[in-house]
Amino acid sequence: MQYVNDRKQALAVCLLLAIVLGVWPSAILAGSIEDQTLLLAAELRCPVCQNLSVADSPSEMATQMREVILEKLKNGETPEQIRGYFVSRYGEWILLAPTRKGFNWIAWLLPLGVILVGAGIIVLRIRRAIGRGHGPNADASRPLDPRYASRLEAELKESER
Repeated sequence: MQYVNDRKQALAVCLLLAIVLGVWPSAILAGSIEDQTLLLAAELRCPVCQNLSVADSPSEMATQMREVILEKLKNGETPEQIRGYFVSRYGEWILLAPTRKGFNWIAWLLPLGVILVGAGIIVLRIRRAIGRGHGPNADASRPLDPRYASRLEAELKESER
């Protein structure tokens, strides 16, 4: 009975942690406004550099975008509102990670699917190889050719001396 109660308590704690961590955005957990600014800037693509985030880009445009993020955070806007502001100005392209909706699910699920298919192919090839007698003990089950058997016995006797 004690085991069931401990298990229920552990489940309740895990559920509470999942709810708390799921509800709080990462920017709230970051601490200072400067940290929140860098977290949000790391999620946005620099329009000038295009391969760098706004947080990493040395361009003047990225500096201005970081200042806009900082001002909006100081004015009490949420990270979602700030992301929405930049998406409305530049389009969804500005986000480094695609949103998890609609057609964009392919970008999120395709790598996982490729990994699973690859693992399945590897498992099937290993099973087929073992089934055909190419496994680690495949040679031990086959009978030896009499010519090689006599030679093997002779060499074993010679090595025992």
